[in-house]
Amino acid sequence: MRDYYHIKINLPGGIASPGYLKDILSAAWNANVRKVRFGLRQQLLMTVHYEDMRFLENDFKNLGVFYEVNTDRRPNIVSSYCGEEVFRTGQWLNASEYHSVLDSFDFQPGLKVNISDSNQSFTPFFTGNLNFISSPEPHFWYLYVRLKQTNTVFKWDGLIYTNEIGRLSKVVEECMLDEGLNEEHTLKAAAAGRIRYVSQPVQQELELPSFSLPYYEGFNRYESRTWLGLYRRDEEFSIEFLLDVCALCLKTRVGEICATPWKSLVIKGIEDQYRVAWSNILGKHNINVRHAANELAWQTEDHNGDGAELKNELIRYFSKNDTRTFGLCFGIQTRPKSEVFGSVLIRKRPLLRIGQLPLFSVYDLYYTENFNPNSRALVLFEKGLFKIHLPAQLERLCRRFNNQRSRDTLKTMLSEPDEAKTAVKAAKMAHQCPDCLTIYDPEYGDVLGDIPPGTAFEDLPAAYCCPTCDSGKAVFLPVELTRSSTLEPA
Repeated sequence: MRDYYHIKINLPGGIASPGYLKDILSAAWNANVRKVRFGLRQQLLMTVHYEDMRFLENDFKNLGVFYEVNTDRRPNIVSSYCGEEVFRTGQWLNASEYHSVLDSFDFQPGLKVNISDSNQSFTPFFTGNLNFISSPEPHFWYLYVRLKQTNTVFKWDGLIYTNEIGRLSKVVEECMLDEGLNEEHTLKAAAAGRIRYVSQPVQQELELPSFSLPYYEGFNRYESRTWLGLYRRDEEFSIEFLLDVCALCLKTRVGEICATPWKSLVIKGIEDQYRVAWSNILGKHNINVRHAANELAWQTEDHNGDGAELKNELIRYFSKNDTRTFGLCFGIQTRPKSEVFGSVLIRKRPLLRIGQLPLFSVYDLYYTENFNPNSRALVLFEKGLFKIHLPAQLERLCRRFNNQRSRDTLKTMLSEPDEAKTAVKAAKMAHQCPDCLTIYDPEYGDVLGDIPPGTAFEDLPAAYCCPTCDSGKAVFLPVELTRSSTLEPA
C-alpha cells in the first residue's frame, strides 16, 4: 500500500476563484496537508497520507471537486490568461474572451489543450496537443495540432471561432483517442465529416514574438491597479498563507487567482487602498519577493524533488559565477515521458540499473533550434555529463547563446546602409568558436595546437579543438575578416 497519494486538481485556464480555492484548501488542511504546489499545466497539486485520504475524498465529493489520484488522464487546459492585462500586448483578446473559450468546454479533455495570445511570451504555445493561438482577426484562432507523444505539429485548415473551440476539441479528441487517428489528412477528414463549425479562411500566416520571459514576481503596477507575482524557491506554498490570500481576495473584491506554467501565482486587480494589507500578509508568512530573474525561468517536473534540487544547485552556480541567462529558459527532465518547456533542456539519463532502480545517472544537455523554446527541434550540445560537470557546460552553452545573439545583432547592423560598414573587404575567410569567440585564422595557424601557418581550416585534424575553451572543430562558424578587422558572419 502506498504511504502517500499524489492529488491533482485542474484549474481550467489556470484560473481559480478565491472562494473555490479556499474550500479546496480547507478540505486539504482537514486532511493534514500543510503545503501544496502548482503544476506545469497550471493545476493544483498536493500529497496526502493514505490514512487521511478518505476524509479528503469525502470533502471533495461534497464540494463537487474533480480530482485525480496518481494519474493525469485529464490534463488541465493551459491558458495565457495569467498574463492578460499584466503584460500588455495590444491584442483584441481580453478576460471575457478567455472565459468564453473555457465555457465552451462541457467536458474534461483527455488531450492537452493550450489557449494562447499570439503576442505574449509568458506561457508556451505548443506544449499542448491542441494549441489554439489568437489570430489578427478578432474572435478567431489558429489551431496547431501536435500528435500524441510526438513532435509532429501541423496547422488546421481555417481560423476557429471562439465559441466553437470546445466543440471542435471534443470531436478531434474522439478521433485521436477513441479511434486512434494519428495522421494529419485522415484526422482532418474525419473531423470534417462529424462537425460543422464557424470558421474563416486564414488571411496571413502566424507570426510569434521572439521569446523573452517578462519578470513576473513582486508588486507591479498596471493602469490604475497593482498585480502581485508569487514565486517560491522550493515550489511549495503553505496552505495557511494561501488561505489568508483567499480571505483577503474575498474581502477586497479580487475575483481570481491565477496559476502560471512557472509554478507561481499572479494576483491581479489589487487596489491601492489595499496594498498595505497585501504587504502585511507577505510579512506575516515571511514570503520573500523579487528573486533574481535567472531563478524564475525554470521548469521542473511535477511531484519531483530531484529536479527542484538540481535547479537550485545550478542557480547557485549561476549566481556565484555571475552568469548571464537573459533570454533563456531552462527545463529539467528526469523521467523519459515527461515534458518541460525551455530553450535549454537538461535530461537525466540512467546509466546503470538494478532492476528498475537507477543506480547511476548522467546528463544530456540540449538546446532548441535558434534557442526558441517554442521550437520542437532539439540540438544536442553535450552528452553523458557527470553531475559535477553539468554547471560548467551549462554556463558554456549560455555563452554560446549570448555570442549568437551578438553575432545576429552585428549582422543586422552590417546589413544597414552605412559607408563605414560597406567599405571594401579583403577576400579573407576565417573560422570562429561560437562559445568563446576565438578566431582560427589560416594565415597564422595555431601555435598552441602545433598547427603551422598556412593550414586551411578544412585541413585541420577532425579532433582539433578550440585552444581557449576546447570546443570541437565541428561547431566553428565561418566569418569574414575585413580590412578594418571587423568580423562579419559569412
